[in-house]
Amino acid sequence: MAFRAVHATWGTVFAHLPDLGCEQSWDAVWKVRPPAPIACAECRHPMHAKTSRSGLRFFAHAPHAPDCEIARQGESEAHHLLKLELASAAREAGAHAEMEVRAPDGSWRADVLATDPGGGWTMALEAQLSPITAADITTRTVRMREHGVTSCWFSDRPRPPWLGTVPSIRLAADADRGLTVVEGLVRFTGSGWQVPPQASLTDFLRWVFAGKVLPHAPRMTLRYPLRQLPQVWTAPQYVTAEEAHLAEAEKRQRLEQERQAACREKWEKELAQKRARNVESRARAIAKATIVEERARQPHRRAGPGLHDELMERADVQGAVAFLASDAYNIPVTAGWSSSEGHWAGGVPLIRTDEGVPTAVLDPEPGRLSRDAFRLLAGLLLLFSTKARKERFERNTRRRRKVPIDGWQTDFLTDPPAPALVPYGAKAHRRRKPEECTCRQPQLVAKISRAQYPAEPAEEMGPAAGLYTAVCRTCGGPYERPWRRVLAKGPEPEKADRGGNVMSQSSRPGDQSG
Repeated sequence: MAFRAVHATWGTVFAHLPDLGCEQSWDAVWKVRPPAPIACAECRHPMHAKTSRSGLRFFAHAPHAPDCEIARQGESEAHHLLKLELASAAREAGAHAEMEVRAPDGSWRADVLATDPGGGWTMALEAQLSPITAADITTRTVRMREHGVTSCWFSDRPRPPWLGTVPSIRLAADADRGLTVVEGLVRFTGSGWQVPPQASLTDFLRWVFAGKVLPHAPRMTLRYPLRQLPQVWTAPQYVTAEEAHLAEAEKRQRLEQERQAACREKWEKELAQKRARNVESRARAIAKATIVEERARQPHRRAGPGLHDELMERADVQGAVAFLASDAYNIPVTAGWSSSEGHWAGGVPLIRTDEGVPTAVLDPEPGRLSRDAFRLLAGLLLLFSTKARKERFERNTRRRRKVPIDGWQTDFLTDPPAPALVPYGAKAHRRRKPEECTCRQPQLVAKISRAQYPAEPAEEMGPAAGLYTAVCRTCGGPYERPWRRVLAKGPEPEKADRGGNVMSQSSRPGDQSG
């Protein structure tokens, strides 16, 4: 099926034109006797004018035709109709259009070859309805471009997979305007590519021939419902708008990065200053604690060597000393002599035996973390008997916003053993009663109405000893020997909350004389 042939007298004739392109009617070549002297433009074999059932006019080879490319094509009627539409629209757009034009060297054949009447440009309009790979259609496009012929591919299929691989357009039939462009033509509005109002095929070709639209590889994604096509057709001003938008976006991004870099530099500088101040503050706190330890070693001090020996007998202190001496830290330490000082937050200080410098604190209490204790503990290792105590300390200090810039340096000795399962029907063992205090210099407190009052050993039982119980702070055991309360001169009594923390409160009425 072909639309072009060569007449012996009239020259090239076109079946789709009303006057065959030579001011002759179709009846002059259709069903005439003798047959009209028309032949194939390629192989020169005789051809006959025919009409399909739908009224389509075309030329067909006579029997025994040679191996001709036009004869092998076997194009469908839809393909020929689309070529007719392309040729007609090209002529309406002001171009000279010829169908089935072959390259001088025979390397390609254009379905419709549109040329500028002034000779300024040449473009191949290709109708592609059958499946084709992206590589094949790209090769054919490059082959035409090597001969100075640009191309545009057209299809009316719903989703051609090669659309956008080369300069291409998808068409659809409109009842009023005929074929219209529905995909492949876009415009840039604001900050993205959008679908413009549908244009007819003739208007689109008129814009292409006049240079008002051109192929473009968009740098920004196409907005839904558009497919993301590698190439689209758009106007030059929209390409400029996209470049301006991207340049402005890059400028904003660069300014934002510079602002963030300046903020980060300022933050790092302030952080370095804070860390330097914290280092000095911690150094002063450790130096002060070292002096306190030296004073505590003096015989006339209350927290003398007796308290140190009692602390070293405790199982948790012994475990902490062994833990620091292990391969994990390899630090020889001993219990401090100033455990009663408030700047340890209720914990037991662990001092290096070779230098006498505080190194760690065992089981500090978050409720007793004063300002001085915070500065001191921020530069030391905090050891806890169990993981639960460690997590409790971190959770409470985080809730109270008492966390150093670099965080706490914490570790724990071991987890408490899991409780043994009691078989069904067996009686569970009662909780073991704490062992009686046997410290040589006990530090006593009397628990009276959920409050703790200072006490001390005595030769005779005081009035409060008959009603309440005294407990040693050092070992945690009950004191069964005679004791008496100490008069509260300056500090207020201490109250224990539900979690075991100690809180100060106003003095309660009771026995103040001991």
